[in-house]
Amino acid sequence: MRWKPPTSIHTRLTLWYTAVLLIILLVTSGFSYWLLALALTRDVDPVLLELAEVVRESVTAERGGSGASAAVADLDSGFRDQFVQVVDAQGVPTYRSTRLKGQALPLSAAARENAQKGKPTFETLRIGPRQMRLVTLPVVRGGRPAEVVQVAGSQARSHRALARYLETLVILIPLGLGLAASGGALMARKALEPVDRMSRSARRITAEDLSRRLELRGTGDELDRLADTLNEMLGRLEGAFGTMRRFSADAAHELRTPLTALKGGLEVALRAERSPAEYRQVLAAKLEEVDRLIRLAEDLLFVGRSGADLASPRAPVELEQVALEVLDVGALLARPRGVTVRMEVADAVTVLGHASALHRAARNLVENAVNYTPAGGLVEVNVARDNGIGLLSVRDTGPGIAPGDVTRVFEPFVRLDAARDRASGGAGLGLSIARSIVAAHGGTITLETSPGHGCRFTIRLPAVG
Repeated sequence: MRWKPPTSIHTRLTLWYTAVLLIILLVTSGFSYWLLALALTRDVDPVLLELAEVVRESVTAERGGSGASAAVADLDSGFRDQFVQVVDAQGVPTYRSTRLKGQALPLSAAARENAQKGKPTFETLRIGPRQMRLVTLPVVRGGRPAEVVQVAGSQARSHRALARYLETLVILIPLGLGLAASGGALMARKALEPVDRMSRSARRITAEDLSRRLELRGTGDELDRLADTLNEMLGRLEGAFGTMRRFSADAAHELRTPLTALKGGLEVALRAERSPAEYRQVLAAKLEEVDRLIRLAEDLLFVGRSGADLASPRAPVELEQVALEVLDVGALLARPRGVTVRMEVADAVTVLGHASALHRAARNLVENAVNYTPAGGLVEVNVARDNGIGLLSVRDTGPGIAPGDVTRVFEPFVRLDAARDRASGGAGLGLSIARSIVAAHGGTITLETSPGHGCRFTIRLPAVG
């Protein structure tokens, strides 16, 4: 079965902490073991050198092995781990410690070379089952090395000390690692406890109740910043859900009105027998309600997916051509109302975008202006350029808008003159759609107005060329 890593952050933190600590303990323990072995060796070497110098002085005074024998007599009675050998210039042992039991201490080529130079030599070697530390010291007579004194010391004590230290490490490392892992687990649990509380609080927040917020501890640390970020996100979600609920409620209301009128008219028509002409008249009247429902459905569909539709590749669009097309639409609407529609082009302007979407935004502005301009009034469409920005403005001589309603007119389903707008078949989505189209093209739409002096809506888009 394939091993799967733990999913809990608490467990992973504990494992990582334990693994890192194990590596640190192994490295430090190995280094300390090496330092202890080096220190024990360095402690042995001065003792052996001191003993070798005592023997050398005795050999120098007594002229040979008899001097070594006198010096070693005391050495043998006080030390059990040291072995002495004296070798003459021909390499023949003149004295050998009785504890060597017939075994000779080796005289290496390096020791011979250093002896010629009058220098001591330290070596590590194995004699039988024992590992020894050996010092070789020359005895100089007449300026030349006549004999060589060798003193060897067993390293059994050092090895026993290292073995005991290793046993101690074998016991202490797992014990310390276990205690540290337990402490690390407690610290990880304590450190992640605020995250668990935050998770429990977040699970209690649902789409039906987005007003709740995560609690801040006031420490200003990363967890507080995370909670603050999540609270900001919840605030945005609450606003978005509120907008969606209002939009859904307004859309349902707008759909219910024509459907109710359509149902009522049909019910009245079916209450009594009527002539074909009367049925035709009723059906023609209800067909207008159906058309209104279709326009409303199209507007709702556009509002719902306009962002995705306008994200596709764009092409150059002439604002003058857009203005000409909407001018024709405006003229057809304005003729029965007694409103004049005209156009003025100051500069030819090209922008990048979707011609059909920009046409719809401009048409919504023109239709809105015509609907709110009284008979004998004027609607004017202008195209101009200003510092690399393409301008398409629609001005009317209608009643204007109160300053407090300037921002509201761009919200969905807002009708400042509800009765008049219903009569025109509108649902209050035209300006909202126009703003979303312009924003998707990287532009802005503004309103200049004052009560009694009409309105001017201006679309600003980045020009090309």
